[in-house]
Amino acid sequence: MTEWFECKVKYDKTMENGLVKTVTEPYLVDAVNFTEAERRFIDEIQPFMTGEFTVTDIRRARLSEVVESIDLTDDHWYKARIAYITLDEKKGVEKRVLQSILVQAKDFHTALKNLDASMVGTLGDWSVVSMAETRIMDIFKYVADGSDSPEDK
Repeated sequence: MTEWFECKVKYDKTMENGLVKTVTEPYLVDAVNFTEAERRFIDEIQPFMTGEFTVTDIRRARLSEVVESIDLTDDHWYKARIAYITLDEKKGVEKRVLQSILVQAKDFHTALKNLDASMVGTLGDWSVVSMAETRIMDIFKYVADGSDSPEDK
């Protein structure tokens, strides 16, 4: 099962007006534990950094799913909270279960459309409880290229 970690990096960014500003940006990394998340995040982010940078925070993202888009204009990430009803067979009562899903889209309406498309085929009824744009800049999924295999360590 995929475990997502939100990693924040602090660095000096040259703004469009030419001024240099210290910014902190969050990214999402697919990893097994905190140590691997930090290592993979640094490996992924380092080629894009020109100066000094610091990883300021790493925490579990607690996401049940990440819905990526193939549309190149979808450059924002939205966090959707969905609710669905399950049946507790022992007690015979219905229970409302909440899940968080990260959805890539260009705007709110596209995020809702992408979420709906990803939920096609879901067996139970579900509803959107909330959806909000996040500050997440990008995600780094694990790609098996052989270099991260246990035999190499």
